[in-house]
Amino acid sequence: MTIDWESLRSQVDGRVSRPGEPGYEENSTAFNKRYAGVRAAGVLSVASVADVARGIAWARSQGLPVVARGGGHSYAGQATTTGLVLDLHGLDAITVDRGSELVRVGGGVRAGQLYAELQRHDLAVPLGNSNDVGIGGLTLGGGVAAVSRAFGLTCDALVETDIVLADGTLVTCNEHENSDLFWASRGGGGGNFGVNTSFTFQARPTVASSTCLLLWPLTDAAAVLPVMQRIMRDAPNAFSARIGFSRSSGDDGVVSVIGQHLGPASELRELLAPVLSTVVPDRAEIEDRSYWEAKEFLHHETSGDPFAVRTRTVTEPLPEDAVHTALTFLAKWPGSGNPDGAGLALFTWGGAINKVPATETAFPHRDVLFLVSMDTSWSTEDSAEVRQANLDWLTDLHAAMGEFARDASYVNFTDPDLPGAQAAYFGPNLDRLRQIKRRYDPDRVFTFPQGL
Repeated sequence: MTIDWESLRSQVDGRVSRPGEPGYEENSTAFNKRYAGVRAAGVLSVASVADVARGIAWARSQGLPVVARGGGHSYAGQATTTGLVLDLHGLDAITVDRGSELVRVGGGVRAGQLYAELQRHDLAVPLGNSNDVGIGGLTLGGGVAAVSRAFGLTCDALVETDIVLADGTLVTCNEHENSDLFWASRGGGGGNFGVNTSFTFQARPTVASSTCLLLWPLTDAAAVLPVMQRIMRDAPNAFSARIGFSRSSGDDGVVSVIGQHLGPASELRELLAPVLSTVVPDRAEIEDRSYWEAKEFLHHETSGDPFAVRTRTVTEPLPEDAVHTALTFLAKWPGSGNPDGAGLALFTWGGAINKVPATETAFPHRDVLFLVSMDTSWSTEDSAEVRQANLDWLTDLHAAMGEFARDASYVNFTDPDLPGAQAAYFGPNLDRLRQIKRRYDPDRVFTFPQGL
């Protein structure tokens, strides 16, 4: 079948890019180079919400799959397709109402843009730790931030969103209008129901903060991890931390704790005193910072070379046997040419996240203490054997940790190889999400592996 690209160009105000044309590569490729081989037939960089509807209608008329792309950071490359990519970065308006502290954000805005505008007004919305992540994927999958134990999820701050549906209709969704779609937009995963063209968040004042960075050699992990887990179990909601242990090829590995406290460094030192007195770290930075300085300190950059992540959840600290299992696997990591290496991290959840009932939003993980995140990476220069060895290692680690942690997984850390993915991502909310999918997209225009 011949695709009529000229008809699309004639209908839209935005730019249509084909392979080899300006805008194609940067607006169609995935951040995770694991999916670099997925090549779109074309890209529509939309200039308006009307362009989104026109692009969907045109793709349907041509028999092409269509996906929306905000930041392109889906771990599973879900913003890529062999059909039409709707590049949303032109929908980048941000408006702030100082009186109500409501922030309206275009569907193509990325976290760095929103952070910059929020800083101008000294307002906080819980966001991620990368400037390039799109607001759509972050919000629709839940959105866990360093301040989420105090402020809740990104989706918990959402009060309204506009969505272009599969039939081209633009609908406004909030507690009173299209409330089922609004419910689904708070944790039901991106790409399932339509294209979200705007989000409105309830912001709040920022809080002066402090941060910590603690590093130990991996040989101290068995001593550090039990103590650090107990600290976080008992910590006030103002403090959140990521506890990790990892290694890359050619090094001996490291244990790390990085976190933010919505309070002074003196309080943070008291909270961390039990672990600091257990094993003296090689590096210990505990400092007062403004809210915005803390945000910058916590920003995380990776190479973008191929990687894979699997997650589980726990409601209590991992037992010593679990720590031993993880360390045994880390010692057996097959290695790769990617400096990001491999490891296991405990992201502290709970607090305000857990104050929302599991079925009040589509995000179901409202009883979790730690998200257990397991990851590995390899280089585009590595052989197919190295790639497969890393994936097999991750599969085996995930299975072994199943003795200690639940199958419940975080949809924003999407794993294309996860067995029973939908049940793991959405738990008790899965059936309702499927019903909403059938109502608003009966023809499955928006479809992808693991999609509803």
